[in-house]
Amino acid sequence: MGMEYRKIHSCPNDCILYRNECEDLRRCPRCGLSHYKVKVGENDEIDEFTKEGPPAKVVWYLPIIPRLKRLFANIRKCDGLLRHPADSLQ
Repeated sequence: MGMEYRKIHSCPNDCILYRNECEDLRRCPRCGLSHYKVKVGENDEIDEFTKEGPPAKVVWYLPIIPRLKRLFANIRKCDGLLRHPADSLQ
């Protein structure tokens, strides 16, 4: 539909959003969980300080202003028929 959205990384416990000044953090300052998913294999060591792999949680932000502009951009037909309550005399 052409509507814009933004993906913002988030803490798995919903403590903070990793944006603006927190964008480069690798651990949550409140709970201490890793920003990125950690794979634990049989012989692999856990290294939570690396900046590799996908984020642990992603929030999709849908800005409201473009949606409101699109909603009210359509012009109603003025053909004398009552199609919407705003078309009535009262």
